[in-house]
Amino acid sequence: MSTAQAAPAPTKPAPWYREPYTWLVFGLPAASIALSLALVVTAVKNRDPVLDRNAPMVPADQRRLQMMTPEQRATYLASLRPAREARNHAASPEVPPPRQ
Repeated sequence: MSTAQAAPAPTKPAPWYREPYTWLVFGLPAASIALSLALVVTAVKNRDPVLDRNAPMVPADQRRLQMMTPEQRATYLASLRPAREARNHAASPEVPPPRQ
């Protein structure tokens, strides 16, 4: 015995704002644009100052230098160098010459 089932009544489609994929398609790009603009505003308001390239080096402590071995002295003096002079020499054995 087979029973005839009635066809389901057509349902009214949900409005576009009730669909979750719509929020993904429009919401994620809109959120990323808004947050990137907020990041740009933060970067412009809190910009870093430009450093003077001719700034003097930190003076070495002469008392400490007298008590050190030559190897310790070279390491200590190299640690006082500005980053722009000592950059990229962490992995290389070559130490840049001291600043005059």
